[in-house]
Amino acid sequence: MAEGTSVQPFRIAVPDEVLTDLDVRLARTRFPNEIEGIGWDQGTPLAYLDELVEYWRHGYNWRAHEARLNAYEHGTTVVDGQQVHFMHVRSPHASATPLVLCHGWPGSIVEFLETIGPLTDPPDPADAFHLIIPSLPGYGFSGPTTQLGWTPRRIAEALGEVVDRLGYDRYGVQGGDWGSFVVCNMADLRPDRVIGLHVNYLAVPPPKGEAAPENPLRARINATGSGYQQIQGTKPQTIGYLLDDSPAGLAGWIVEKFREWSDCDGDVGRSFTKDQLLTNVMVYWVTRTATSAARLYWETRQAGRDTLPQAPVTVPTGVAVFPKEAGRSLRSHAERRYNIVHWTEPPRGGHFAAMEVPELFVDDVRTFFRGVR
Repeated sequence: MAEGTSVQPFRIAVPDEVLTDLDVRLARTRFPNEIEGIGWDQGTPLAYLDELVEYWRHGYNWRAHEARLNAYEHGTTVVDGQQVHFMHVRSPHASATPLVLCHGWPGSIVEFLETIGPLTDPPDPADAFHLIIPSLPGYGFSGPTTQLGWTPRRIAEALGEVVDRLGYDRYGVQGGDWGSFVVCNMADLRPDRVIGLHVNYLAVPPPKGEAAPENPLRARINATGSGYQQIQGTKPQTIGYLLDDSPAGLAGWIVEKFREWSDCDGDVGRSFTKDQLLTNVMVYWVTRTATSAARLYWETRQAGRDTLPQAPVTVPTGVAVFPKEAGRSLRSHAERRYNIVHWTEPPRGGHFAAMEVPELFVDDVRTFFRGVR
């Protein structure tokens, strides 16, 4: 990974021996016991994970999903000593607006697959985008991080450099989860380059002395579902030995969040297919990045306030607050830190909106950028 400004073409090609090893590990999964009738109260249920592993071994076809991903252009470049992978999907319309789409944890580039066609080739060419969809450093095909200090703000600096190398002077940015932190920092760092900031996750604390808005979703997660933050924010290396060694364990760790944070009424299959869930898990497995992805929580804890935008963001900002998104603010609070020009509350969807309700996600992105192009 020699430092430079070159962009190299990239193709996903997982060796056969990696897939053979995966099948052996899945076949040898040692499942724990479970309290009868406990359901999801203590995490991913045994019956669900057993069924998912069986499908993974006998029904799921990675090569088909690998080919789907490879139907798009991919590239890599090295920034600040770290490889950064990205999909680069050009619109057939030359006047399209460049747009960075940024995932978080435990997501990946897979989250955006259903949005690529509608965003790059819409009915109205004026709505078209050229898409840059990076794998965050430490995630997926960017590979593991090998240095300390890869916070959302440093990632934002790196992704700005990637967009420069692709030749775009003016562009939009969009993100959810950690991707929201990254793109908010991109807008803060490059207000002269970013034409619009769109997020589907924005948690701005209330002014000092004012209570936060009532949020039953956040209260429930804080009470019963925040352990992952404590573990990944304090001991990511320890949990990494489990996640990078056991594919069933990795799936149980990740899929539980897709159920918990989506608009599925408790049935994760209502929002995502098994193939969608497993392809996202596979991106972590075949790249061995579950540990380095978890480190982002540790890095952010160490950096504290320095990982956030350092001044009020002046770039026009759009916020889509999906109903099952726990990370939400009052608009009045958000306006203290961001130049809010677009605020919507779609009728369905949760944390992984681009993957769960792609049509609503696409519509909101289009509507926002019509006003800021």
